[in-house]
Amino acid sequence: MAAGGEGLMRRWIRGFGLLYLCIRGPRLYRVYRVNGRAAIGRGRPLQEADPEGSWESFYQPRALEKHTDSILAWVSVLWTISYYSSPLAAFYMYRKGYMTAARMIPLTQYGLTLMFLLAGIACLRGLGRWSNPQYIQFISILQRTKMDDCPENKRMLSNFNFDFRSWPVDFRWDETSSKDDQKSGLPGDVALLKAEPRTRGAADSFLQRVQKLPCQITSYMVAHSFGRRMLYPGSVYLLQKALMPMLLQGQARLIEEYNGKRAKLLACDGNEIDTMFVDRRGAVERNGAKLVICCEGNAGFYEVGCISTPLEAGYSVLGWNHPGFAGSTGVPFPQNEANAMDAVVQYAVYQLGFELQDIIVYAWSIGGFTATWAAMSYPDLSAIVLDASFDDLVPLALKVMPESWRGLVTRTVRKYLNLNNAEQLCRYQGPILLIRRTKDEIITTTNPDDVASNRGNDLLLCLLQHRYPNVMTEESRRAVRMWLAASTPEEEASVLSHYGVEEDWCLSVLESYKAENLGQYPWSVGEEMTPEELQQLALYLAQKYLSNFEATHCTPLPTSAFQMPWSI
Repeated sequence: MAAGGEGLMRRWIRGFGLLYLCIRGPRLYRVYRVNGRAAIGRGRPLQEADPEGSWESFYQPRALEKHTDSILAWVSVLWTISYYSSPLAAFYMYRKGYMTAARMIPLTQYGLTLMFLLAGIACLRGLGRWSNPQYIQFISILQRTKMDDCPENKRMLSNFNFDFRSWPVDFRWDETSSKDDQKSGLPGDVALLKAEPRTRGAADSFLQRVQKLPCQITSYMVAHSFGRRMLYPGSVYLLQKALMPMLLQGQARLIEEYNGKRAKLLACDGNEIDTMFVDRRGAVERNGAKLVICCEGNAGFYEVGCISTPLEAGYSVLGWNHPGFAGSTGVPFPQNEANAMDAVVQYAVYQLGFELQDIIVYAWSIGGFTATWAAMSYPDLSAIVLDASFDDLVPLALKVMPESWRGLVTRTVRKYLNLNNAEQLCRYQGPILLIRRTKDEIITTTNPDDVASNRGNDLLLCLLQHRYPNVMTEESRRAVRMWLAASTPEEEASVLSHYGVEEDWCLSVLESYKAENLGQYPWSVGEEMTPEELQQLALYLAQKYLSNFEATHCTPLPTSAFQMPWSI
């Protein structure tokens, strides 16, 4: 009897422990198919007689869990709205005289009552999960993985899609000894390009610093409130909530169709970065030995972003989400972005086993900042492809803000949101391809049809000026500007014909120079050429570094436009 009582007691304790795990456990979204089948129940494989469901139906919560989860989700959305509107609400309550002790005590009581109700709802949700064999199977595997992070447990856990905050860390930024040699920035951060130090005589006096303090405080508030959210709308919780079904379906496609591997990386600033890796090295695709790291736009996620282009081209692909996007934590300020990119590159090299010479970085739009940072920091990278990117953020920020805010916008961007793509790109020696969208409505400073105002033009000119300073004279810059202003292939061909560009001659000049020199940029080619020859060479270089794509900013890039960057 005593032994039976002890066994019963252990079962009760185990049951209550499992119930506690269900209450505290993460939300389970999906159970992935394994070899075309989804696991159901307590590990029982799907049988031939079982009905095949859609991707959205592989995890079916019981009624109690489903309804309580909906209530908590709506409360989360309302809390987010309340958080953003709290300054206005506090001001309104103050004006109406509600900010007194007599009024605040009832409000506090209501708040505590609501908290107890939400705690009860969370317990009911846990009870619903406790009665679901599929969730029990998942929470048991998750708990086992936390206690023993072995490959087998990780493999079993990867069959489930759940709240990524509970996913174990797969790679840490400090797992490699090389990090000690690369650290040169702030403690815990990777190095960014800084403004040139001011001379001693130009330093501000104490009085001048006091006078600038209000502007500095204003810039800080603008950058950390609506400024950052305007620049990276994908980090806004409500937008992510609206996109959640699409993101879940995108993850299912990458994992079930492409055998993708999801992983959590810990960056040097403590942020957790959500990544997805598709390995093609053992496949028949000829490009599979090359890895393409994809850097998404300001509202892009690897689940539905530019990752599809290199996937269709047969490359191995590593996608990642910006800090604060989907499963990644933190906020997407430039320093955090660079820290995240550093962890991604380290993961590709030290965990996935790729050489830097086999890694291409492909970026779309604002992802050009992290791509150019990687190019600057890892000069042995194979190539850089920048799609619909820009040279500097300031002109684009000024376009969408009132003219009276020019000084404030410039100071704020330079201090807190400085995306200096051109400056970083010029420090890279490898092959580069710039893709310009001829109907881009985002990175033009006038209107989408004015291709001459596309900031990709300025990125190209900065690159050419740095790499070929003798070639890019004032006359050559005018010729390249004329070619960049052409809105159709016929107009481009007309400009090239007007300047008599002979491609064979230009290529032979560049190949001869490289054969006689070390090949490090900047090149001194063009020292003894005539103005007409320099214009020819400048136009030839421009059309090799930049490829036009007739589309708007958000049009998916076809595989035909994704080509290896040109290099002498």
